[in-house]
Amino acid sequence: MNGFFITGTDTEIGKTFCTAALTHAFTALGRRVVPIKSLAAGQELVDGRWINEDVQTLLAAQSLGLSDAQVGPLQFREPCAPHIAARLEGRNIEREPLLAAIRTSAASGDLALVEGVGGFRVPLTPGWDTADLAVDLGLPVILVVGLRLGCINHALLTAEAVRARGLRLAAWVANTVEAGQPHVTDNLQALQSGLGVPCLGHLPRYSRPADPRQAAAQLNSSALSALLA
Repeated sequence: MNGFFITGTDTEIGKTFCTAALTHAFTALGRRVVPIKSLAAGQELVDGRWINEDVQTLLAAQSLGLSDAQVGPLQFREPCAPHIAARLEGRNIEREPLLAAIRTSAASGDLALVEGVGGFRVPLTPGWDTADLAVDLGLPVILVVGLRLGCINHALLTAEAVRARGLRLAAWVANTVEAGQPHVTDNLQALQSGLGVPCLGHLPRYSRPADPRQAAAQLNSSALSALLA
């Protein structure tokens, strides 16, 4: 399985937006990219069909004709932690079937971008969380850092947790989530020094709805190519 595991410093910091941008960017470099939202909680009924916004964002970013189920192999209705959403629906998050579904989807292309849930350590089942999911998949990690107060601490702790699991932190993306944040340059310098891996880009806060293709154009193509080498 070739690709990257996309994690973040927290929830609501733009992991899906960045995963979609990376999908466009790697596609432009000639790769057949399969974006996968490993677990998605929170669906709305649209035209008689239950859909998840994050899954739809990734579905729109890919160019391989993937289905909703291939991009979002495990989806729940309630917008909350996956283990709670599963319990509310009387369903189980089963480790091996989920891993098998992710690997099957990944086989549809030559580069998988598997997005986690929330931060790096979100519980899924007793004794198994999203960090374990990343280890099971064995993919190098791209960290999305939500630029806001506290981001340096959150990023360094996440990087430490990633490496403690024996995973390679391959790169990071800076995504602006708070407009008008002060000392951005100082924050970026501290993050680069502390993380010690390439930054793929610093994304500004876009007006909503944001277009991942616009963000893809601002990613560092040389750094992206180096990841593929």
